[in-house]
Amino acid sequence: MSIRQAMLALLSEQPMYGAQLRSEFERRTAGTWPLNVGQVYTTLGRLQRDGLVEADGEGDDEGRITYGLTDAGRTSVGEWFASSVSPDSAPRDELTIKVALGVTLSDVDVGEVVQTQRADSLRHLQALTRDKRDAVATDDLARELVVERSIFAIEAQVRWLDHMESRIRRARRRTTTPPAVEETRR
Repeated sequence: MSIRQAMLALLSEQPMYGAQLRSEFERRTAGTWPLNVGQVYTTLGRLQRDGLVEADGEGDDEGRITYGLTDAGRTSVGEWFASSVSPDSAPRDELTIKVALGVTLSDVDVGEVVQTQRADSLRHLQALTRDKRDAVATDDLARELVVERSIFAIEAQVRWLDHMESRIRRARRRTTTPPAVEETRR
């Protein structure tokens, strides 16, 4: 996810200082992706270096420096919203790596890995469903959309786990079926 672009988008509404950006980002994304305030200020420094934001003065009584978009920053925000996000932009998926490695190691019960993950995913799906009900009840569209995206991702993960379990069973049958039996099936 591009924190850089998200911060520019927030600044397109009004100038803000770092802690405000962090707070607004977390509020508008339903706290799904917590930000470290240090990350915010590091990103602001890079955005300033790249000419996309500028500091608005020396800071207030508490030393907070407000940042606003430059014309180049506004152009960058517009381009970001006008472009699509590549499906390949997701970070490495730990579960996929775990299953892929597990099927290659003789001492790992991949079926158990899949079962453990499925149970946890279904518990998480139930919690997300409750979160969605709360978002609908409070008419919080941004939170509802973020939660729905998470629900769809978990549902897809559960479908993939079902598929994995089936594939693992078929692979095990192939390796445990005697050759004579295998030939009669053809």
